[in-house]
Amino acid sequence: MKAVPLKSEISGTVWKIEGAVGVEVETDDVLLILESMKMEIPILAPKKGRISEFRVNEGESIAEGQVVLLFEPS
Repeated sequence: MKAVPLKSEISGTVWKIEGAVGVEVETDDVLLILESMKMEIPILAPKKGRISEFRVNEGESIAEGQVVLLFEPS
């Protein structure tokens, strides 16, 4: 199946990457955590699948709407 981009809904910093490329995940698993204004905002798996590619690194500043990873639904 084709990989779909997951985007950030906020601008902030990538606080922690929880998943790994190629790992199978379930719906609503935390893939990475963003930090903005002292709040932690998780990016969740939209459905069962796997992570194809991360487009960001921990500590990196990101913009609203920026693609943070590619997700391949199963």
